[in-house]
Amino acid sequence: MRSIPDPGFAGDDGSADPEVAAALAAYARADAVSEAMQRNAALAALQDARVLVPVVALPEEVEYDGQGVARDKKSDMAAVLMTGRDGRTALLAFTSTAALGLWEGSKKDGDARPVPVTTRQAARAAIQEQAEALVLDVAGPVMLVVEADGLRALALGHRLVPLESGQWAWVTVPG
Repeated sequence: MRSIPDPGFAGDDGSADPEVAAALAAYARADAVSEAMQRNAALAALQDARVLVPVVALPEEVEYDGQGVARDKKSDMAAVLMTGRDGRTALLAFTSTAALGLWEGSKKDGDARPVPVTTRQAARAAIQEQAEALVLDVAGPVMLVVEADGLRALALGHRLVPLESGQWAWVTVPG
């Protein structure tokens, strides 16, 4: 009998990590002066957290029965990418099944399957898919976009840490 490898999230009930939820809530309440600091604090809380990447089946071959009803004969699984108004693409990820449900409820076909990964793994997947960003909780409760240098640093395994000056920096962790 084949065994499925443990993805490292045993006992996960699909809820958002409380630290992540609190950091995102603080980011949502931030004023113009503290927005960058709160955004970095939210990203720091997220960097090792579990997120859910929606995956959908894409029919590759379709067959029809005697009544003309189509059935997938063969399909591939694909992560969901979103194209923004500016034409850039982003990989979607969610902090909880509730946040995923908000997004799924806004579409006609709510057939995405949540795949648990770390935010770092989601950032790597975004880069592999040639996406310019990782969008967390696109339908709420608090949306956070990770792009450019932040996306690359996260994918490379760098850590976002607060400095004594109140600034934040990406650092390389040996090992």
